[in-house]
Amino acid sequence: MEFSGRVVAVTGAARGIGRALAAAARARGATVVALDRDGAGAEAVAVELGGRAYAIDVGDPEAVAAALAGIEAGIGPIALYCSNAGILERDPDPELATSADPESWARSWSVNVMGHVHAARVLVPLWRARGGGAFLGTVSAAGLLSQIGSATYSATKHAALAFLEHLAIAHAADGIRVAALCPQGVDTAMLGAASAASRDGVLSPEAVAEAALDGLASGRFLILPHPQVAEYARRRAEDPERWLAGMARLRRSMRAGA
Repeated sequence: MEFSGRVVAVTGAARGIGRALAAAARARGATVVALDRDGAGAEAVAVELGGRAYAIDVGDPEAVAAALAGIEAGIGPIALYCSNAGILERDPDPELATSADPESWARSWSVNVMGHVHAARVLVPLWRARGGGAFLGTVSAAGLLSQIGSATYSATKHAALAFLEHLAIAHAADGIRVAALCPQGVDTAMLGAASAASRDGVLSPEAVAEAALDGLASGRFLILPHPQVAEYARRRAEDPERWLAGMARLRRSMRAGA
């Protein structure tokens, strides 16, 4: 994928993987638009990168549509949309997988799933009309595997991956490239010391961003900055019972060390 002179919009751009994606795209010559609920943080990134910023909640379809319309009209056609914003809310009672309340489920669904949907509903028709575009969704290895300690994150990340697969299947012939970024442990505020991912190699946001843009350039759908995730997914698919038993053992060991 060619980045030079093209418009790249990144959600969750104020920090972490989003900030790194914005910086990596700018380094490759893109015009960057930083989007984040933290408007001041997005603006700081935009100033640093010579881009533009919008303060939006990706769970608000009207705000997403307005921001994308503003970018298209005032900056230029969006060539790549990095749908990166996400939230992780852990189970309030670590011993009870059903302890998250309906409000937590609604928040997680709104950001982790509908954040992708709201943007795609605007962008896919535009891209079909002009012959192409690219949509990068930050999912997490949890979308392929699971997230010990967070039912809401596990479920919504699986749903996000399913939505991106659906986009890729339905719109390949329209020239629309879809990719799912599925990192495991990344050195951001979202990574907890007690998480399973923190035990298995932690990458910098910058390394994840470079892997994401390299994966897009090579036309990959599934981008795995942590190569071991591919092996874990294979084991899960080949022997689900053994996988579940192993994950249950890992959970017990984590609880014992908590």
